Amino acid sequence: MITSNIGVAIVAPSGCVPDPAAVDRGIAYLQARGCRVHNYYDHGAIHQRFGGTDEARLAALYAAAGNPEVDIVMTVRGGYGLTRLMPAIDFERLAASGKLFVGYSDMTALHMGLYAKTGALSYAGPFAVSDFGMPEPDPFTQEQFWSCLAGPTHAILETAAGNPRVEACGTIWGGNLAMLASLIGTEWFPRIDGGILFVEDIAEHPYRVERMLLQLQQAGVLARQQALVLGDFSGYRLGPMDNGYDFEAMLAYMRKTLPIPVINGLSFGHGLRRVTIPFGAQATLVSDEAGFRLTMSNYPTLPQARSCA
Repeated sequence: MITSNIGVAIVAPSGCVPDPAAVDRGIAYLQARGCRVHNYYDHGAIHQRFGGTDEARLAALYAAAGNPEVDIVMTVRGGYGLTRLMPAIDFERLAASGKLFVGYSDMTALHMGLYAKTGALSYAGPFAVSDFGMPEPDPFTQEQFWSCLAGPTHAILETAAGNPRVEACGTIWGGNLAMLASLIGTEWFPRIDGGILFVEDIAEHPYRVERMLLQLQQAGVLARQQALVLGDFSGYRLGPMDNGYDFEAMLAYMRKTLPIPVINGLSFGHGLRRVTIPFGAQATLVSDEAGFRLTMSNYPTLPQARSCA
C-alpha cells in the first residue's frame, strides 16, 4: 500500500473546471497515492470563466498556503485568471509558507512572479484535475511528477532528431510562451542570466510563436540565455496564405536568427504526455543529433514521494 502522507491542496487561481466529476477523480487519484487532500475549489462558486471571483481565488490561494497540513499547492487547471491577480498577490507570503506550487500554462505567471520577487522555486508540472482527474491519467506524466518530487535529482531524456550539439549548465526556467511575453517589462519578469529557457503553447499559429520569440529576443532576454528549448506547440491551423510557412519553416528561421541554440522536442505542453520541470533549478543540457538530456538538481523535493512513483 502506498503511504506517501503528502498534504496536497487543490486550488483554482485561473479557470473553472468544465466537468465537476473530474475534480472527484483528481481527488481520488491523489488519495489513492496516500495523499491528504484539501480541496479549496468550489464548483458552485464559479464566476464567469473563472474558478471564483478574483477575491475568492486569492483567498483560497492564501488559505492553502497557510494550511500547516499542506505540502503542495496544486492548481486544478489553467485557462486565464492569474494575470488579474498579480498586483494583489503577496509573493513573500507564498514563499514564506514553504509550500511547493505546481501547475503549468496560466500558472507560468505565478512561477515567474514567485521567482522574480523572492527567488523561491516551484514546479511546472501537472494539474490536479486536467491531468490527474482524467479517466486514465497518462503514465508518463505521472512518473515524471512523482520522480521529480522524490528527488534529489530529476532527468528528462528525449529522442529528437535535427537538434544542434549543445552542452550547457544554468538555471532552468520558462513555461507558457504567451504568459512569458505578457510579463515582459513588468515587475514579475525575473532577470536570469546564463539560463536554459523552455517554452510551450497551444493553438498559436507558428507566426504568433515567431512573433513572441522575437519579442523575447528584442527585449534582450534571449541573448542572456544559453539555450532555448521548445516544447509542444499544437492545436493551430495553417491557412492558404501561409504558402509553405509552417512550424518547421518558423523553426528554421529562428535557428538562423536567434543568438542562442534552439532545441526542439521537449515533451512539455498541452498534450497528454508531459514532463515535470522544477522552475529555477540548476540544469545541465546535453544535446546531439539523436536527442537530448536535461538533468536538474538543487530544487525542493519531498522524499516520501518515492513510494508514489
